[in-house]
Amino acid sequence: MRMSECGRMRPPIHLLASESDLVAALALTAEHRQPVVAAMLLEEIERAELHGPDEMLDGYARLNSWVTFTDEKTRRVRKVQLVLPADANIVEGRISILTPMGAALYGLADGACITWPDLDGNERLIRVMHVEQRPYEKAGRNGDARRG
Repeated sequence: MRMSECGRMRPPIHLLASESDLVAALALTAEHRQPVVAAMLLEEIERAELHGPDEMLDGYARLNSWVTFTDEKTRRVRKVQLVLPADANIVEGRISILTPMGAALYGLADGACITWPDLDGNERLIRVMHVEQRPYEKAGRNGDARRG
């Protein structure tokens, strides 16, 4: 995919059906506090192809995935983990699914790129370099270890 083509059409998104229900519910509860991010996230979930756990494709960003991406404008490479809002910790590289960047990365695959607004509303071209799904190291609210 050439740079000029990247970002013109939204790339395909693949999500776990059960996870997308959870994320959609979170977005709906955040509509009053974060209306723009909630609307963007709900729009992305709406256009996603949903899968059961046994049919989910590898290499697509979902909750607890580690995603390495490049901001094509700044050429900055970052590696972050997509998490629920309660587990977010920017110092440790865990970003909430309810942030502009979390919503942008959710459901994207290795090599995909998308044009997406940042916190200030400026359009950014984001390119996913690598998605890694591995067991989630942090214990959940009920004390159970989460797995991706």
